[in-house]
Amino acid sequence: MNEKLILKEIECKNFQSLYFLHGEEPYFIDLISNAIKKHALEDHEKEFNQSILYGKTTDPLVLLNELKSFPMGSEKRLVILKEAQDFKKLESLCPYFENPNNSTIFVICHKYKKYDARKKALKLIAKKGLVFLSEKVKEYQLNEWIQRYVTNQGFTLNSKATMLLGEFLGNDLGRIVNEVNKLSVIYPKGTQINEKHIEENIGISKDYNLFELTNAVAAQDIHKAYKIIHYFEMNPKAVHLPQVVSSLFTFFSNVLKIHFLKFSAREAIAKELRVHPFVAGELSKAKARFSPKKIAFNMEILQEYDLKSKGYGNRTSSQADLMKEMIFKLLNP
Repeated sequence: MNEKLILKEIECKNFQSLYFLHGEEPYFIDLISNAIKKHALEDHEKEFNQSILYGKTTDPLVLLNELKSFPMGSEKRLVILKEAQDFKKLESLCPYFENPNNSTIFVICHKYKKYDARKKALKLIAKKGLVFLSEKVKEYQLNEWIQRYVTNQGFTLNSKATMLLGEFLGNDLGRIVNEVNKLSVIYPKGTQINEKHIEENIGISKDYNLFELTNAVAAQDIHKAYKIIHYFEMNPKAVHLPQVVSSLFTFFSNVLKIHFLKFSAREAIAKELRVHPFVAGELSKAKARFSPKKIAFNMEILQEYDLKSKGYGNRTSSQADLMKEMIFKLLNP
């Protein structure tokens, strides 16, 4: 069951006795656990029937006592175990998982990694309750996820603004949601969010960012590339060399793929590469500027500077100097 169906069940007050929420993406775990917290009990019922415990400091016997207690003035009790990845005695709760208290809703939030599916606890919870695996959104799906989230909030987002958010914030969904929510406070519903809104309210420069640096390389505009790198030099927290290397490696990899595709339609390329059609169009333009031989050579350069960014073969050059050297080599024969 995906998070949308789980949330719908929760809103309808169809609760499980056991919820095991685990995986690398904390955003969906918080989303589901907060929804349960909101809908499981009325406000006046929470004082005596809601317990929030933390994995690192919780004693198993205290937890069991909470789970086995009966509600006071309510049909249900709610027990949430946060930071369950730090709770080392989960398997000791297996007898409870075999026969959970029907009047208790027990939510286990195990963040940042999967729980071992071979262990008995997970198998028992899957039989008696609900197990949800919270996975990271793949990079090629991130822009689509951002667009969908913004649309659900009552706004639209142009292509450049979408890519700015994706490039700058990465697939940290919680941070993306927080930044979009800031915009929803400032602008009325129905506003199309553009790169100017992003720059003014989130602090991402619409002209000097990783996306624009990649575009400058794609256009073989070394002057513009150096101006962007100078901005990075003056704003050291903006972008780091490993991010630049990663972005350019993805760019050249995609252009190389386009060289060997048998079709040229932008939509077909977008589908094949799993990118936005706008990006597919820009990549297609770059195909004429970079031959397969040059791309292979550039990938070697990127590998070289990836190592230098980690200290191998470089002891004195600054990040900005390394970027300038790298860009010069990428854009010259």
